[in-house]
Amino acid sequence: MGALSPTHWMIVIGILVLLFGAKRLPDAARSLGRSARILKAEVGDMSGEETAANATPAPPAAVTGPAPVTTTAAAVTPASGAGRDPVR
Repeated sequence: MGALSPTHWMIVIGILVLLFGAKRLPDAARSLGRSARILKAEVGDMSGEETAANATPAPPAAVTGPAPVTTTAAAVTPASGAGRDPVR
């Protein structure tokens, strides 16, 4: 008396088709699947945050110095009119 037999499942499926129609059942199943995936991802994120909060922090990366500065010809040459005296 525990699990449903195949006959019971056929009756349940028949009632669902009568209630919702054949067109809406695939959409409802797809929507239910999306909701389950979103719920699973959110629960995973929550448990990931808890383990990240309890974990010891990683040591900082070694600093090797400032990044090299590169210049281009446009940056070295003055813009038009930049070197002129506006009073003349």
